[in-house]
Amino acid sequence: MRRTKIISTIGPASNSWDTIERMYKAGMNAVRLNMSHATHDDAERTIRWVGTLNRKVKYPVPVILDTCGPEIRTGALDNPIELKSGNRVFLSSRCKGYKEKQVPAIEVNYQDFERTLGEGESIRVDNGLINLKVIEKSKHGLLCNIVDGGLLKGRRHVNLPGVHLNLPAISAKDREDIVFAQKHDVSYIAQSFVRNGEDVETMRELLGESRRWVRIIAKIENHEGVANAGEIADKSNGVMVARGDLGIETDIAALPGLQRRLVEQTISLGRRCIVATHLLESMVEQPIPTRAEVVDVANAIHQGVDAVMLSAETSIGNYPIRSVELTRRIIEEQEKFRSRMIAKLRPSDSHRQHLAWSASELAERVNAAGIVVITRSGYSADLLTNCTPPYVPIFAFTNESHTRRRLMLNRSVYAYRISFSRRPEITLRRAFDVLLQREQLEENASLIVISAFSDESVIDSITIRQLTRVPDEAS
Repeated sequence: MRRTKIISTIGPASNSWDTIERMYKAGMNAVRLNMSHATHDDAERTIRWVGTLNRKVKYPVPVILDTCGPEIRTGALDNPIELKSGNRVFLSSRCKGYKEKQVPAIEVNYQDFERTLGEGESIRVDNGLINLKVIEKSKHGLLCNIVDGGLLKGRRHVNLPGVHLNLPAISAKDREDIVFAQKHDVSYIAQSFVRNGEDVETMRELLGESRRWVRIIAKIENHEGVANAGEIADKSNGVMVARGDLGIETDIAALPGLQRRLVEQTISLGRRCIVATHLLESMVEQPIPTRAEVVDVANAIHQGVDAVMLSAETSIGNYPIRSVELTRRIIEEQEKFRSRMIAKLRPSDSHRQHLAWSASELAERVNAAGIVVITRSGYSADLLTNCTPPYVPIFAFTNESHTRRRLMLNRSVYAYRISFSRRPEITLRRAFDVLLQREQLEENASLIVISAFSDESVIDSITIRQLTRVPDEAS
């Protein structure tokens, strides 16, 4: 069974029932809603279709809502502006006072823009496709030299490498989107441009009671996030290595090493890890990826991430279904090999984590068909995921729909919902029936069972069980 999961971003190219269903069949495990572009109507339509899908398919698909975060964008434009290399352009948070007709003026939605930057500093626009350098500063704004020109459209993203932004961790729009996520039972919030652990705590406080079932994935996208990656991972439920902005905000030549360090740091802390952006970018327009892109996806798999995320490939690309299918094929090929690169959990003083590790090792030694864990909140399944069993799937059984959906993002985990009995053996029999009927495991197959019937209890045993059908009178 495939261990690494695939996240598909939904957009104009994929926001239809037919495409979402076909992406699932191609290998999609989770969907992402990018609220920098999606409206609530768009998102609600996607969530409705995912809900319909989840009532039909073997494994549920969790929804990840990606917030805008403290971002800077250029203003709206009636028509695109051609910016030519070597010419000049004026940027300001208030362009009304600027009267120079020969130089185009671009508005930026950041009120501290003029005070933040000085002469000689760089400005990157539209994911670094357009690059500017400040040559003159005035009370009205910044006059810039166009280093790398291009066609500028409205509402393009602006990066200020190495500059601290005086923006709140969660914007007014983010708050509206979070309320929307709570209302629609979204499983994950991907929090954009997280700068430190306090940003994550702010999000957790805003979630309130729903933080019991809405998990936080912190996106590392700038130099501050990199510097504080340890505390960010510790405070969150997972980390996304968001290479789009990260490759602009930091030295792009150092990005491969930075990715590996962030992945290792996240996994060593026992948090979920996602690598995102530009995985198969050429497939936005082309039917096949470049060879380098295939190797890039393979490297993420070797590093042991829980999931890889497709962005433009599935949201606006010409080949969303083929992109998912090819990602799945790359993963399946790479998972045939035991990787030496794979990140490992750091030494732990948790007895439950040690027992989970022992269960994983035992499953490998006896060539078990799977590890079975009964869990309400998913915590015990998280501990097993941390052990990254190379070849043995983890079958998690819960009585909570929220838990079942969110566990589908965990590496190696396949989750089911069953009713729990006060008698643990009856609950286990129900789990075994699912494995026989829905997973079609062979009778008498060996299974490792962790005795964590409730997440509040102490895990006190690991047993090797044979998968057998239990007569009904046993209940």
